Amino acid sequence: MSTILEKIAAIEAEMARTQKNKATSAHLGLLKAKLAKLRRELISPKGGGGGAGGEGFEVAKTGDARVGFVGFPSVGKSTLLSNLAGVYSEVAAYEFTTLTTVPGCIKYKGAKIQLLDLPGIIEGAKDGKGRGRQVIAVARTCNLIFMVLDCLKPLAHKKLLEHELEGFGIRLNKKPPNIYFKRKDKGGVNLNCMVPQSELDPELVKTILAEYKIHNADITLRYDATSDDFIDVIEGNRIYIPCIYLLNKIDQISIEELDVIYKIPHCVPISAHHRWNFDDLLEMMWEYLKLVRIYTKPKGQLPDYNSPIVLHNERTSIQDFCNKLHRSIAKEFKYALVWGSSVKHQPQKVGIDHILNDEDVVQIVKKV
Repeated sequence: MSTILEKIAAIEAEMARTQKNKATSAHLGLLKAKLAKLRRELISPKGGGGGAGGEGFEVAKTGDARVGFVGFPSVGKSTLLSNLAGVYSEVAAYEFTTLTTVPGCIKYKGAKIQLLDLPGIIEGAKDGKGRGRQVIAVARTCNLIFMVLDCLKPLAHKKLLEHELEGFGIRLNKKPPNIYFKRKDKGGVNLNCMVPQSELDPELVKTILAEYKIHNADITLRYDATSDDFIDVIEGNRIYIPCIYLLNKIDQISIEELDVIYKIPHCVPISAHHRWNFDDLLEMMWEYLKLVRIYTKPKGQLPDYNSPIVLHNERTSIQDFCNKLHRSIAKEFKYALVWGSSVKHQPQKVGIDHILNDEDVVQIVKKV
């Protein structure tokens, strides 16, 4: 393992020494590709096994969504979990109080949301320092990340944490690169640029592909992409997760400082200890999770507004709704009656491909 870390350190040092200009772009692209390959080996070592997950780290997934608390030690993650979910996570004035993943659960707008208090990350976690690798491996399974920061400490901590997560293939508040990439057996490299490129040219693309021993591929760049975006697409193991930055301990700063904090994008200032601004936090959490509530209506009865079926906004067809209820329902499906904003008439008869909106009411009619 140390040899991989030494190679990573050597490449990072060389990248820091190399001036960034058009002449060195191919060399830098090659170094970035080598770095990405080494990081992949670090995340999932060769030779089976995949590395132990670490005792007590992975927690069974429950509820409709999963939110992970990531941050340096002693920023208030455990206090936040205790006050949000009523779960006791050990709190003390020394660092590394939390040594394993502590789960909690809250119910918000009818959805059950699992909260995970992860142990504190230290700088160099992506290179295996501390128990960073296990912590970040659990963070990769979350639908949303709460990055808990201490507003009394420098905002550079935000950059450090982002850098640690990036090293593990987690991309925060980003969309997957709009690049079409397909390997083929013959025909060489076919590069198609739909817009002018400021960084990626045919030579750089071929250099990066050669590092991955790819000599035949179709590539379409649909926007002005960087070499990092292209490497992410080749690697194919990147995870794109929304993130909310929680600036904790606002009870210890002035109103003027609070005004400055509010201007940071994707940020919510809170006081975990005093439970300040939890309403804003939960509202923003709901918005970033992009959940859709669908109410069921048994025949001849009123809709059940207490326990909605919760779907993700990318999978909201009647078929997804049926599968969430029970796998067998889609097979016996005849049609559905829908009330709500997704239909023109109330109720409207729809098929299995109909797309539902938030707070629609659905009655399923089965084949006899």
